[in-house]
Amino acid sequence: MCSCTYDGVVESNGRRRRATVKDVAVEAGVSRGTVSRVLNGQPYVSDEARKAIDAAIAKVGFVPNRAARSLVMQNTQAIGLIVHEPHSLFFEDPNIGSILLGANAALSEADYQLSFLIADSPRDIDRLARYLSGGLIDGVIIVSARVGDPITRAVAALDLPAAFVGHPRDIGDAAYVAIDNRGAAREITTRLAATGRSRIGMIASALDRDSGSDRLAGFVDALGNRFDPQLVERVPLYSYSDGQAGMRTLLDRAPDIDGVFASSDAVAAGAMDVLQAAGRVIPDDVGIVGFDDSSWALRCDPPLSTVHQPATELGRAAAQSVLRQLRGEDPDSGGRVLECPVVWRASA
Repeated sequence: MCSCTYDGVVESNGRRRRATVKDVAVEAGVSRGTVSRVLNGQPYVSDEARKAIDAAIAKVGFVPNRAARSLVMQNTQAIGLIVHEPHSLFFEDPNIGSILLGANAALSEADYQLSFLIADSPRDIDRLARYLSGGLIDGVIIVSARVGDPITRAVAALDLPAAFVGHPRDIGDAAYVAIDNRGAAREITTRLAATGRSRIGMIASALDRDSGSDRLAGFVDALGNRFDPQLVERVPLYSYSDGQAGMRTLLDRAPDIDGVFASSDAVAAGAMDVLQAAGRVIPDDVGIVGFDDSSWALRCDPPLSTVHQPATELGRAAAQSVLRQLRGEDPDSGGRVLECPVVWRASA
């Protein structure tokens, strides 16, 4: 709990800091979006909520940031979609395009414009942080954020309405929409093992973000005592080329491997090409499964068993969450998790 002092300063655990919109929201028992609407003189807030917020402001000693308030008042009718991925992945990962289209559809219905922003390098991140502080957008959707991501810190500092696609562990109570990566990885690995495979490996990608680390955790869960860390090859990205590189390494290290969980469909496609070039018949010699149910899955020969990731729905739900915050409504409490069923095909 916080004990209030004066001049917008709150004591927490013996330290003093400036009171924030979040402190006001907690004290008043409302959302941060509702507090922001009152501060900016916007409608659709009940008299009861306004009185509670006024009392909370006085109690915690909150002093509004006038510069930030003026930025919000511009109401640009634009929402930024920030993708923290290398440029090369945009041509390989159909999920990015599907998330973008889902978000754009929801924003278009609300007469908002989507602004697509790419964070590929430290220079991009610095530039985006400056852009966000310029008041050119009303809120953001963030895709592929890592723990400790500077974009996340910049958004939090500006108190922008935001929703994450995925669930990095350090976003506090920020809104997010995600899938159960760990549970889905566990389910498809269990099904792969049930086909009689005894030497199952994984090409584990993108372990610096929640999706990659959760898929590896689900793989370990499924195998239990049969898990062999020597049969896991870690690669940087959800990419075809990383799938090729990872599969070559696994074959060199474990030529008797008979099952592979690739952490994305693009990774699986690269792995399948390497296996087939090495004379392995899929699924007779090696069963392989992926993750995403993207266009890669049906281009594979044989078609790829995978997990269906509802990328378009993820983008739409994230955009709707930001719009709710801009209207002063609560985003999904505790985040929203969409279903991601296994789609079983001939590759395993």
